Amino acid sequence: MVTTVDLQLACDGDMPQKTDFQRWVEAALVEVQEDCELSVRLVDVDESTELNATYRGKTGPTNVLSFPFEAPIPMEPRLLGDLVICSAVVETEAQQQQKAVNDHWAHMVIHGCLHLLGYDHIETDEAEQMEALEVRILQSLNIDNPYLDQESSK
Repeated sequence: MVTTVDLQLACDGDMPQKTDFQRWVEAALVEVQEDCELSVRLVDVDESTELNATYRGKTGPTNVLSFPFEAPIPMEPRLLGDLVICSAVVETEAQQQQKAVNDHWAHMVIHGCLHLLGYDHIETDEAEQMEALEVRILQSLNIDNPYLDQESSK
């Protein structure tokens, strides 16, 4: 299987390398048995805020937005969709949650990829399934469970 990641830099800052994004996407899509392609766009707070308001009706920026692509006919490679990640939000969250920045980047990419594959976290059972899959994928990359601190603070 070949996974193509189109990385778009629409903001400044110290961000992971393209090879990091490729590795994280491939880890998230390990069970996809066909060639696929997706875009990952790294944006600033203004663009994230605008997209979050337009597509989710929410105020302010967010860490990752996922835009799945539904092909009207089967295509090769399979176009999964687009991820839009706000660099500033990811950096701030990592600092606030006392997590390694690259680990949080990996989590956001994997989280977004799972949304592109149809996973969601609206209902409790869906959230538990998605979180368990995220944890398993992150562990395959030697990254700790990102939910441990959140669970202990509940």
